[in-house]
Amino acid sequence: MINIKSQIYDAIKNISENVSDGYPKDFAIFPAIQYVEEYNSTHEFTDGAEQKAEIRFRIDIWNNKSTSDIAIRIDDAITALGLKRIYCQDINEATGYKHKQMRFAGIIDVNTGHVYHS
Repeated sequence: MINIKSQIYDAIKNISENVSDGYPKDFAIFPAIQYVEEYNSTHEFTDGAEQKAEIRFRIDIWNNKSTSDIAIRIDDAITALGLKRIYCQDINEATGYKHKQMRFAGIIDVNTGHVYHS
């Protein structure tokens, strides 16, 4: 297993003052950005050890105006880590806030940190 949550946070922490790995507690500061590890599974196991892990992260963006510019900045930051955007969609919110959801994935060599895609 590999943990890259701190790398994800470091990549997006300067995009907003309101970035967390849980549901935003404060909607007074926009944009609010949540990052969640959705999937972390052994992709390749040889010689008695995990060699590659398949990783998927979900990023949710809430704003009181458009989320598009923020999504582009997040996409640039996360793809710079080697992960690939596999999903991006506007979510209908009854609150009236703008909400966009993005997913990024990759297969990471746990020894070298190299990122691959299927």
